[in-house]
Amino acid sequence: MNDLDRHLCLWINGWPDWFSPFLTFFSIAMEYVQVKLFFAVLLIGMIVSSSRARVAALLAVLACGIGNGLTDILKHAFPMHRPFQPQALGELIVTRVGTANSMGTASAHAANMAALAMVTTMLLGRWGWPWIAIAVLTGFSRVYVGAHFPSQVLLGWTCGILAGLLCVGGYKFVTAGKSKAPNARS
Repeated sequence: MNDLDRHLCLWINGWPDWFSPFLTFFSIAMEYVQVKLFFAVLLIGMIVSSSRARVAALLAVLACGIGNGLTDILKHAFPMHRPFQPQALGELIVTRVGTANSMGTASAHAANMAALAMVTTMLLGRWGWPWIAIAVLTGFSRVYVGAHFPSQVLLGWTCGILAGLLCVGGYKFVTAGKSKAPNARS
């Protein structure tokens, strides 16, 4: 781990405590039933609203799964300690949420939000912008609460972006192939 990563981690983690309620929320939001319900209602609303929104919703779910899977593969293939672990920064870090036994190589939280942001931005344009903001806040929150180093968040964002690109690109490739297929009635 390089010095810049350590210094950035300590700097973000050392931001004032008045950030804590806001950033901690973005770090653990999916633990709240209300947030899960919000996402469920949003997903259902997108599925029933229009075909474009339906495709975006379904591809976003798929991209989140792929992005999360990529982070798990990286955590097992290239284990890196989390900031709060004694082998990393240990007692220098303020731990604001619970600790984990898993390695922190790539942030799955950051990957999931980046995947969602990428898909919605690519397919719904400006409707994806709020998700970009949420992805950025989620990434910073993971460093602020002491769960990840900045490099691990960047790697998570990269996994999510790649998953989003893969899903949207694959969808466009498949649908472009269908539109070029000869018409059976001709």
